[in-house]
Amino acid sequence: MAGSLEQLFHTTLKDVYYAERHLLKALPKMARASAAPELREALLTHRDETQGQIERLQQVFEALNRRAQGTTCEAIDGITSEFEELMEEFPEPSPVRDAGVIACGQAAEHYEIARYGTLVAWAKALDMRDAAKLLEETLQEEKAADKLLNQLAAKGVNVSAARAA
Repeated sequence: MAGSLEQLFHTTLKDVYYAERHLLKALPKMARASAAPELREALLTHRDETQGQIERLQQVFEALNRRAQGTTCEAIDGITSEFEELMEEFPEPSPVRDAGVIACGQAAEHYEIARYGTLVAWAKALDMRDAAKLLEETLQEEKAADKLLNQLAAKGVNVSAARAA
């Protein structure tokens, strides 16, 4: 028997809930690993946003009359594993390590943007207006975080990393 779009929506919601809770723990580590103060600040600010995103996801679960719970997100686990490998390969704070931190951060943001974009579209198709609105708010925050990381890379970190080589 084929599943429904609502089932798929719920499964994906659990995936992104896990991802956000996992990233909530990873973002302070990424900030501590950063040499550039503006990168540290951006990561810590996004950590605070992530807490709000988790709260919005909990509201979506509540609207569905479901308990907020996550299921293992292999993609986010893989991205955070890459971050840990980066820390081993580049143990000292440096512009090169900052470039790697940004790359890991953007990988997480791109994953989240894809997931939230999909969830917004499905919520609209399922006529879940409140859920769509909450998820759209998070989608816009994820896009803004990605844009900021890109600006930090382009306006200084990548140039500094290239000079350090």
